[in-house]
Amino acid sequence: MSEKTAVMSRVDRYYEDYGLRAKELSREGTKIIGYICSFVPLEMITAAGCVPFRLRGNIREPITKGDTLMETIVCPFIRSCFDLALKGRYDFLSGMVIPHACDSMVRGYSAWSFSLELPYFHFVNIPSVVKESSFEFFQHELNAYRNSLEDLVKKPVTDADLSSAIKVHNQNRTKVRALYEFRKADPPILSGTELSKTLVVAASLPIHESNELLDEVLAEIGTRQESPFQPGPRILIDGPCVDNMELMKIIEDLGGHVVTDTICNGTRDNWPRVNENKAPLTAIANRYLAGINCPKTYRENKAGTFEGDIKARFGDIGYFSKSFKVDGAVLYTYKFCDPFGFEVPARKAYYESIHVPLLYLEDLYSAGTIGQLKTRIQAFLEMIE
Repeated sequence: MSEKTAVMSRVDRYYEDYGLRAKELSREGTKIIGYICSFVPLEMITAAGCVPFRLRGNIREPITKGDTLMETIVCPFIRSCFDLALKGRYDFLSGMVIPHACDSMVRGYSAWSFSLELPYFHFVNIPSVVKESSFEFFQHELNAYRNSLEDLVKKPVTDADLSSAIKVHNQNRTKVRALYEFRKADPPILSGTELSKTLVVAASLPIHESNELLDEVLAEIGTRQESPFQPGPRILIDGPCVDNMELMKIIEDLGGHVVTDTICNGTRDNWPRVNENKAPLTAIANRYLAGINCPKTYRENKAGTFEGDIKARFGDIGYFSKSFKVDGAVLYTYKFCDPFGFEVPARKAYYESIHVPLLYLEDLYSAGTIGQLKTRIQAFLEMIE
């Protein structure tokens, strides 16, 4: 590829010095609210005049302080985020929101709130079953969440504030979808590493600045007359949050192309929209409970068969596999990630049913495993070429 443009160089800088802009805003008096999961309703934070900031870990930073306060059988991604917070990497935060998602987050909430001296902590209790009573319960939880933010910022968070926040976050999601479109070409116009870095950085910025950054990236990628890459196997990444670029870089350095994903900080974060024509709390409840397809949430199997169950649970995989014409998929999970770990056999069955070759990797969220990953990925790419 040619020399990087100004906007992609800025993406690199914000990725390497993660939280740079949040630090600046914090010094100016803006409240930065950290989160670590797709289930945190970001619109509520924005409506309160605060900035939602997605915490990330670091596979090259040994977990030391974190292991003194959190059990080592906890998901290593969560432990890494917690470890960095303890070491002061996120000392610009005004608070954190943790949802009822995986056990590592639910059981770790007490460790976070006890260990970090932040003025604001809130636990969003999200139902694990999607049914009518769940939406009613969740709307009450969202109202409690709104009240807690009002106490923090000392002003009301109105429905008009929420509607405005919904609109600007939906704009963000629309721009992300437009970036994904550049990956449908063969070979893709935009690499998986470029897009993933952009999305990681975008989640660290105020939503209006995030939208401006995405507009600049869209404009820059739109000037590419043809793909700067050579043809190669088209890969889908499936799993939880993948916020370090090493996995995608390995695939792309070996001649493959990460053209789509079903990961938390990818399509799971950015694909579902909030209905702007419904009452704000109702619309937010529908988006986060029914719209986000995560192993932690149970949806009724109306077909009553195993085949019907896996189609209902993993239909998004089939959709993205077909839309982006993938040649294979990598199911990438972390050790002790129970929600995805429990689903591995069923996910494998679904990939087999849609005839997409699959490589399953269970990793430790550590730079020490890169060599092992490279060997297995190279063999997989050679198999599907």
